[in-house]
Amino acid sequence: MKKHIPNTITCCNLISGCIATYWAFCGVWDVALLFIIIGAVFDFFDGMSARLLGVSSPIGKELDSLADDITFGFAPSAILFDFLKSGIDYLPWHYLSYAAFVMAAFSALRLAKFNLDERQAMGFIGLPTPANALFWSSLLVGAGDLLASSPYLYYTVFAGIFISSYLLVSEISMFALKFKHWGWKGNEIKYLFLLTCIPLLIFFGISGLAIIIAWYILLSAITNKRQ
Repeated sequence: MKKHIPNTITCCNLISGCIATYWAFCGVWDVALLFIIIGAVFDFFDGMSARLLGVSSPIGKELDSLADDITFGFAPSAILFDFLKSGIDYLPWHYLSYAAFVMAAFSALRLAKFNLDERQAMGFIGLPTPANALFWSSLLVGAGDLLASSPYLYYTVFAGIFISSYLLVSEISMFALKFKHWGWKGNEIKYLFLLTCIPLLIFFGISGLAIIIAWYILLSAITNKRQ
């Protein structure tokens, strides 16, 4: 019985992603964001439960990637598509809004690479898909009206899709919030990141999630430069 627990949690992640996608296409982005966050919670606990119960399996690994691409690839792409579609008067061609789904494809590629890359035990190579999903969904929920106020901002979002798609599959090392010990030495970047998250959320609200992800990418780049 216990061997089915992690896969059940993973399926809850997948279902959350499906629900998020539905609300994204309906234009109710805040509910879509909520279910992306719920999916992220399930994603955190499925791997943890598999390790605690000692029931990790190849099928669980593949199912996890499928669920992640729905929740963290397709759902945020659907939010982006709905946003770009609303700017039809700004974009030279209506079909440009479909470029949002490029990010879903790159998310799938990133997840496939992650399954085969043995370098990512204590960190990430490329931007993790949950971080990318939270960036876009929280940015559009928190600042969608502002971004829709100018055609230039539409083009900025359009360009950002390709930048984040590149980051997903890039060879840029990014730190993970995994601790070998709880001391300050060796964990400075992680503690600095965590200490700044709460003030950013308090001050910027939902948009603070997008700022936190941008701050995470910047800190990772600084760490790489120092190393």
